[in-house]
Amino acid sequence: MSIMQAQVLLVEDEPAQREVLIYNLEAEGFAVRCAENGEDAMLMVSEALPDLVILDWMMPKVSGIEVCRQLKTRDDTRHIPVIMLSARSEEVDTVRGLETGADDYVTKPYSVNELMARARTQLRRTRSGSVVALSFQDITLDPESHRVIRDDQDLKLGPVEFRLLTRLMERPGRVFSREQLLDLVWGRDIFLDTRTVDVHVARLRKTLTQQGGSDPIRTVRGAGYALG
Repeated sequence: MSIMQAQVLLVEDEPAQREVLIYNLEAEGFAVRCAENGEDAMLMVSEALPDLVILDWMMPKVSGIEVCRQLKTRDDTRHIPVIMLSARSEEVDTVRGLETGADDYVTKPYSVNELMARARTQLRRTRSGSVVALSFQDITLDPESHRVIRDDQDLKLGPVEFRLLTRLMERPGRVFSREQLLDLVWGRDIFLDTRTVDVHVARLRKTLTQQGGSDPIRTVRGAGYALG
């Protein structure tokens, strides 16, 4: 895979919450650095810019809201997406967080799966203008030109099959459940039967093998699909 692993800075002072988030972020393939307070977070940002910041509001030394404000007023960090976590669920708090510059606002308690989806969404949004080509074996996918080439032959994919192949090529070897692929390819707000995934995987397979090449998509019984 030629796309770089996303670097996430997690800023959370509660050890239990921090460990749960580290586990799930790493399971999603993110590289995670952690800070236990806002002061340390700003130091870590100065050392190396992350691709995404997941930031708790209530923290010692420097609050999350102040960290967010500082990130969004600096020329070198204002482009970094910030997801604010907070137990403050009143509308006025949400508005304050977003007006400070947070790109998303998640209230506690939250669904970890939903938070992971929101993290992926923010990264897709910020990377959409600078996506590099993906490659796997003899398959190359260029998101900018919307081209897929296999063995020097252009393949014609529909938009759904193109998005499906993109997700699989971003994480070769990883087994995606049908539910995960529905989330990643169609979005969480679209309610479809999981058999829809099977239909489009079959179409993708047909196109990938039309020149006589081997089928690179692996079906894992009871689990889902993987590339390679």
